[in-house]
Amino acid sequence: MDERTLSSIIMIICFIPAIVIHEVAHGFVAWKLGDPTAKSQGRLSLNPLKHIDPFGTVILPLLLLLAGGPVFGYAKPVPYNPSYFKDVRKGELLTGLAGPASNLVMGVIGALLAYLLLLPGIIPPGIGGWVLTACYYFTLINFCLMFFNLLPIPPLDGSSIIAPFLSDKALRKYYSVQRYALPVLLVLLIAVPYVLNVSPIGIYIDATAGNLSRLLFGALF
Repeated sequence: MDERTLSSIIMIICFIPAIVIHEVAHGFVAWKLGDPTAKSQGRLSLNPLKHIDPFGTVILPLLLLLAGGPVFGYAKPVPYNPSYFKDVRKGELLTGLAGPASNLVMGVIGALLAYLLLLPGIIPPGIGGWVLTACYYFTLINFCLMFFNLLPIPPLDGSSIIAPFLSDKALRKYYSVQRYALPVLLVLLIAVPYVLNVSPIGIYIDATAGNLSRLLFGALF
């Protein structure tokens, strides 16, 4: 097996727990805030099949790969009903933040694990490079998912995070334009890089997730 194929396999393996735990975190926090929707629909499961979204998990990453842009994706959004929350705005905020927060924690754990496993005598000689690669990819993927999902564009988490900070009038207006948000996101992800050979979201991800990952792993490379 060549290095490129092995690297691709490692990235896929790292991507699965990143998106699964991201979605479970949303459902878990909503459940703790009084909303049983995700739990009743089996979405607190760590089974990846429960969370696969045909477009966001399969088609979108393939389209981005073919377009030569940065590859992102998302799992099937966990359902929740804000009417169960005692404080709707606070509940929306905490539920929305749960997914990106889980990716932040996993990314930091990936970096700490790299430093621990590369200590002398922890792992057999000869595989240290692949261990470092796996930990780096795991951290980078989690940070990419975190910053990507923080964009305030539905169906990404940033759309629910920003809502509690809007006035009632602004919130109604915001909800009214949400139906146009996904096409805008697709234009930014696919059309703009293809036409202009520049990816605004790719630049944003590299400046955030990329730099943060390189900072944490700088002493190991």
